[in-house]
Amino acid sequence: MNNNKFKLRENDWRNGALVYQVLVDRFNPSSHLESKNGLYAYPKTLHDWKSLPKPGTFLEEHRYWSHELDFWGGDLNSLNARLNYIKNLGMDVLYLNPIFESLSNHKYDATNFLEISKEYGTKEDLKKLIQNVHEYDMKIMLDGVFNHVGVGNPMFQKAVKHEGYRHFFDFNDDYPRGVRLWADAPSLPELNLEHEDVKNYIFKQDNSVIRSYIQMGVDGWRLDVAFDIGFDILSELRDYARKDKSDVMIVGEIWNYPEKWLKSIDGVMNFTFREITLRLLSGELSPHKAIKMFKDTIDDAGIEPILKSWNLLDNHDVARLKHLLPKLELQRLAQVMQFTLPGSPNLYYGTELGMDGANDPMNRAPMNWDLFNDKNETLKWTQSLISLHKRERALKIGDFIAINADDLLCYMRITDKVEDTCIIAINPSKEDVSETVLLKDSRLMNYSNFKTVLGNAKPVTLLAGLMNITLEPYGFVVLKPETKPQKSYTPYKRV
Repeated sequence: MNNNKFKLRENDWRNGALVYQVLVDRFNPSSHLESKNGLYAYPKTLHDWKSLPKPGTFLEEHRYWSHELDFWGGDLNSLNARLNYIKNLGMDVLYLNPIFESLSNHKYDATNFLEISKEYGTKEDLKKLIQNVHEYDMKIMLDGVFNHVGVGNPMFQKAVKHEGYRHFFDFNDDYPRGVRLWADAPSLPELNLEHEDVKNYIFKQDNSVIRSYIQMGVDGWRLDVAFDIGFDILSELRDYARKDKSDVMIVGEIWNYPEKWLKSIDGVMNFTFREITLRLLSGELSPHKAIKMFKDTIDDAGIEPILKSWNLLDNHDVARLKHLLPKLELQRLAQVMQFTLPGSPNLYYGTELGMDGANDPMNRAPMNWDLFNDKNETLKWTQSLISLHKRERALKIGDFIAINADDLLCYMRITDKVEDTCIIAINPSKEDVSETVLLKDSRLMNYSNFKTVLGNAKPVTLLAGLMNITLEPYGFVVLKPETKPQKSYTPYKRV
C-alpha cells in the first residue's frame, strides 16, 4: 500500500476536515444592537432573538420577499465572541454564509463584493475574525456568490441606464424582465462570466474579489450555485485562486453527480451522498443498492476529491435534519454515515443542539443558546461523532472499501496501517439483522478480535475473511481490529 499518499493526505488540511457553517445574522446577537438600529430601516425588519422566522409576502417595489429582509442582529464581532464554542466542539473550519454588502439577510444578492455588509461590520472586523480563527488553529472560508448580483448593485444600475458595465450582464428584450436572471428571481441578474472583464473582476486580477480576500487571509471559498458557473470557468477560477495560496480550498455547491465537477474544483457539497443516505433511511433504497451507489460515486470521482468534499445532511437551503427525519434513531444513523463516509462532515449551526426547522426561512432560525447545556443528549451525541472522526485516522484520510451485504449497509475505511482500519455497519430496518459479510482486506487476521468504538453489536470474530455482524433495529457499530498482543503474541506483528 502506498504509504506516501496517506502522509500527503494528512498534511493537507482539506482532507476530512470538520466544517461548521454559520449564518452571521443568526449565530449570536450583537452586544451593541441599539447603535446598529439605523441599519435595519424599512424595508428591513429587526426581530427579537427569541422569535422564529416565518414566510413573508412579495414586495414588488423592492423585488424581494419580506422574509429575505428580516434580521436578527448578529455580526462578525458577536460571532468572534463565540468562536471558542466552535473550537471547543472540535471543528477545523469555520464557513460563513455570504457577508458582502447587500440588501437581504442572506447576502446572496451582492451590491458590492469588495465591502462587508454594514449590519455585519467592517473589513477590520473580518480581519480580526480571521486572525482569531487562525490563532485557534482553524481555517476560515467565505461564501462566494459569483454567478449573479443583486438588482441594487451599482454595476447593474449603471448597465440598465447604459452608463457602463453593459457587457457584465446579458440584456435581451426576449427575456421577461429584459435581462437574464438567476432562476428567474427578479432580484438576481446573472453575470456574463464568459467576458474577460468579468473574469478579471471576479478572479483573475491581483485585486480581484476572490484573490483580494485570500490575500487578506481567507483559506478558501464555497461557491454558490457552482453548477451554473460551468466546468471551464470553475477550473480557471480555481487555478487563479491558487496563485495566492497553493492549498486554497474551492468547494462548489453542486447538486449534480460529482464525477466531472471534481476535475474543476477541489471538492463539492456532496448532495449525492446526502440523497443516497436519506433515501436509504426512508426505505426507498436497499442497503445493497445504496452501497453500490456510494462505491460508484467514489470510484468515478476518485477518492482524493471525495475526501475534500463536504458531507452534509442539512443547511440553509434545505430543512433541518430533525425535520427531515423525525425519528431519532434515523437521525443518528444518518449522522453515523455523515461522520464515517469519505469526506468532510459539514455541520450546520444548531443541528448539534437539536434545533428544528422546515424549509427556508424556518431552517434559518437564530441560534438557540438555551439548548447549550450539559443535559443536551443531542449535543453529547454529536460531540461523540466529532471526537470519533478526529481520533480515527482512517475516517479522515482513509480509502473506502464497500462491503457486499443484503440487509446491512457495511463499508471499511483503511490506511497504510492495519490498526487504523474501521469497519462500519448500520441496520436501517426495524428488524434485528444478522448477516455474514466478506472483509476484503488481506491484512485482517484469522480469529481476530475486534473492539467497538461506537455503537454496539454482538461479539464478532473473523474466519477466513468472513464476519457475522448482528445488529438490533436501527443499530450501528464501528469496529476496529485488536492488533496489540494480549500477552506476547500477535499475528499482526509483520503486517
